[in-house]
Amino acid sequence: MMDDFLQFLREPIAQRSLLACVMIGFANGFVSGLVILKKSALQIGTLSCALLPGIAVAVLLFGLTRWSLLTGAVVAALLVGLGSLFVSRTSRLNQDTALSILHTTAFAAGFIVLVRLGLQQKIDDWLSLSDSDLWIAFAISSVSVLILLLFRRPILVCLFDPDIATTLGIPSRLISYGIFTLIILVLVSSLQAVGAFLTLGLLVGPAATVYLLTNKPSHLFWGGGIIGGLGSLLAFYLSFPLGWHLGATIILVLGIIFCTAYLYSSRCGLLKQHGKNSSQVQ
Repeated sequence: MMDDFLQFLREPIAQRSLLACVMIGFANGFVSGLVILKKSALQIGTLSCALLPGIAVAVLLFGLTRWSLLTGAVVAALLVGLGSLFVSRTSRLNQDTALSILHTTAFAAGFIVLVRLGLQQKIDDWLSLSDSDLWIAFAISSVSVLILLLFRRPILVCLFDPDIATTLGIPSRLISYGIFTLIILVLVSSLQAVGAFLTLGLLVGPAATVYLLTNKPSHLFWGGGIIGGLGSLLAFYLSFPLGWHLGATIILVLGIIFCTAYLYSSRCGLLKQHGKNSSQVQ
């Protein structure tokens, strides 16, 4: 088994997968700090489903190519995500309600198109990384992390108190749209690595784990990036000998790390709280 694994590591596809795991895992973990602070985990899960209609329409218009699928996914997520934000700001509906309506309508339309075209299996085959896909993921990951590092202070002010941000002259509305756009781009960059329905775990789990360990917002970003990168790397080395799907293994490893922090965190772990309650009763 070890010889087979070492042989596998010499293959270009294995090297691309290894690099993608670390890079995409770190970027998603870093950006997951935004998701936790914005309290938008369910919105991101909804957006992962919104990728389908964009892919379907792009295939219908431009044929089945990697660029058409990627572009369709980005456009669909942006339209649904930013559209829900726009509707919530221009009506009495909150963003969750608007997002639910837009994404279910779009998902239904996309599903009908895909079934009619008979393209589901071909799209499943597309979910593998090529060199160009790796460069795209690298560009999105690098730009996303760089933007967060450069504009972290105004972003945090907008997340914690939009009114104060407006008073300080920070364009809170523009930053809200920018945050959603950034999250959507990172979401799409991990699409081929873990699949549309598992991206939520990669964009929430790392920072959620760190949130159980510290109160400092800055730690959510770097801590989330480290957990996302190392967790994805560990999943890569586990998936081959176990014969498991790589994307699912990444989410499983991150889930186990989260559960461990939930139980044993020195700050708010379940076992620590149980110990405190027991001592108080005695």
